Amino acid sequence: MSKEEFFPEMITNLPEADIPIEGLHSYLFQGEKQQVVFMSFENDVEIPEHSHEAQWGVVLDGEIELIIDSKKFIFTNGDTYFIPKDVKHSARIRKGYKDLTLFNQKDRYKAK
Repeated sequence: MSKEEFFPEMITNLPEADIPIEGLHSYLFQGEKQQVVFMSFENDVEIPEHSHEAQWGVVLDGEIELIIDSKKFIFTNGDTYFIPKDVKHSARIRKGYKDLTLFNQKDRYKAK
């Protein structure tokens, strides 16, 4: 299923988020104090360890492996995850992964 078929036009018409990952399609819904990002990955991706404001996500399709505070978790369709503020984490994202992520930060990403 392509990104166009998975996310409806009301999402794909949102501004694209400026996230420099090859094969990532991301759509930014900007709030006053938070951001929601809809993401779809065409490739396997490894995200190095980092930290930021709190993050909550729901897996819409596919699989992600998260290392949160040195603990390994695998999340798949329908699972939710939470990463507290300033907690170090990394990820292995599988090709075809799609999610909706809320960042408790108004400027985590900019629109392209």
